[in-house]
Amino acid sequence: MSGRKSIQIDESEWYRLQRHARQLREVRRDIPRLFDDVRAQTRADIDRAFSSVEARQRRQHAAIDKLSDRTRHLEADTTRRLREQADRLHQDLRETAGRIERDTRQRLDEQRREAERALAAERAERRAETAALAQEIDAFKADRARAEDTVRTWLADARTMADLIDGELPHDRYTPGRLDRLRRRIATATETAAEGRFDAALAVAQETFHELSDLRVDIEQRELARCLAQKAAVEALVQVETLAEGNRQRPVVGPDAEPVAGYVLDVAHWSEGEYDQVLRDTAGALTRARDPRTDVQDLHALRDEEAPRLERSLGDAVEKAGMRQLTSQMRVNLADVVAETLAEIAFYDLVEEESGYDDDDPRGAFRARLRNEANGNEITVEIAQADKDSDQCVIRVVSSDHDTTSEAELRDRADAVHRALREQGAPMGLDASAPKVEPRLPAPRPGGQEPGAVRDGQGERAGRTGQGEPAT
Repeated sequence: MSGRKSIQIDESEWYRLQRHARQLREVRRDIPRLFDDVRAQTRADIDRAFSSVEARQRRQHAAIDKLSDRTRHLEADTTRRLREQADRLHQDLRETAGRIERDTRQRLDEQRREAERALAAERAERRAETAALAQEIDAFKADRARAEDTVRTWLADARTMADLIDGELPHDRYTPGRLDRLRRRIATATETAAEGRFDAALAVAQETFHELSDLRVDIEQRELARCLAQKAAVEALVQVETLAEGNRQRPVVGPDAEPVAGYVLDVAHWSEGEYDQVLRDTAGALTRARDPRTDVQDLHALRDEEAPRLERSLGDAVEKAGMRQLTSQMRVNLADVVAETLAEIAFYDLVEEESGYDDDDPRGAFRARLRNEANGNEITVEIAQADKDSDQCVIRVVSSDHDTTSEAELRDRADAVHRALREQGAPMGLDASAPKVEPRLPAPRPGGQEPGAVRDGQGERAGRTGQGEPAT
C-alpha cells in the first residue's frame, strides 16, 4: 500500500525576514575600482565625442578662410569663441568624469549659458557693423561696377556659409528646413542683382549671411549641449554597468546577518536570467547614449529615467538571487527534519546517493529518498515552493510500501512529521499546517531518473535555520 501526504509550511515571520532581505537590494557601492572604472570609461567617451567636434571645427576654419576679407574677420572671433568654448567644456567634462552630482551639472550648464551670452553680444555687434557698411551702397549707385562687385561678394560669402553648414553641421536634426529657406533667399537676391537692383540685393544678401552665421552658432551650441547631455547619460549608465559587474557575486549571509565564510552568492546563476537581462538592457541603453544621432531629450531620459530603472532592476535581481539561495538551503534543512523524524519513528534511513536537487540544480525542488532496510519500503520526501517566488513551500511525503501499511500508520507518520516541523520550525519562524492527503502521483528520483510529481521549486525563504550545509 502506498500513501502520499503533504504539509504546507508558512513563515509567520515572513515580513520581518523580508525587511532583512531588502539589504541585498541595496547594491554594493564600496567597490574599490568603481570610481576609477566609471571615470576612465566616461573620459574615453568624452574624448571620442569631442574629437569629432574638434575635427569639424578645423574643417569650418578652413572653409571660413575662403570668405572675403570683409566677412572673414566678422566670423573670426565667433570661430575662436566656439573653439574656446568647446575646449573648455571638453576639459571640464574630463575633470568631472565619474561625478554626476547635481551641482556639477548646474556649473557646466552655467558655463554654457555664459558662452551663449557672449556669442549673442558679439553677433549683435557684427550686425550693427554691417548695417553701417550697408549705407555704402548709396556711394555705389554712381559706380555700377563697384556696386555689382560688392553684392556678388556678399552672395558668394553667403553661399560659402550655406555650403559649410550643409557639409559640416547636423542642421536637419536641429533646424529642419531652415537652411533650404535661406538658400532660396540667396537665389532671390541673385536674381535681384541680375536685374540691376543692387541696393535691394545687398540688403537681402547681408541679412541672409548673418542668419546663416547665427544658424552655424545655434547648431554648434546645440551640439555642445548634446555632448554635455551625452556625457551625463553615458556616465550614469556606465555606473550601472560597473555596479552590476561588482555585484555579480555577493557574500552569503547567514541567519545572524553575517557573511558565511567560504561561500558566495552567484547572482547571475540564482537570479535565473534577471541579472543577465539587466546587463543586456544596460548595454542597449549605452549604445543609444553613445549614438551621435540620439537627441538631448532622449539623453536626458536615459540619464534620469532609464539608468535609475536599471539600477532598481539590478537591486531586485540581487535580492531575488539571495532569497532563492536561502530558500534552497531551507529545503535541505526541512528535508533533514523530516528524515530524522522518520528514522526515529519508522526506522527509515536516508539513501544519500538517491537524494538531492532535481537535475542536480539547487534552484529546484529537493528530494530525499529513505528506505527501511528490514522490509524494503521506501519514502520520498519532496520539498518545493508552493509557487515561484512564493513565501510558502510544500513538503510532500510519498510512501511506497511493498507490504501493507494501514492508513492509520500513514496518518501517524504524517502527524509525527507535522509535530517535528512545528517544534523545530518554531525557532526558525515557521508555521506548519496540518497534513492532508493528496492524489497519488509517481515520485521521481533526483536527477530526473523517474517521472516527476513537482519539478519547480524556485522561490523565497520558508524560514531560517542553521542546520544543513550552506548552499553555494
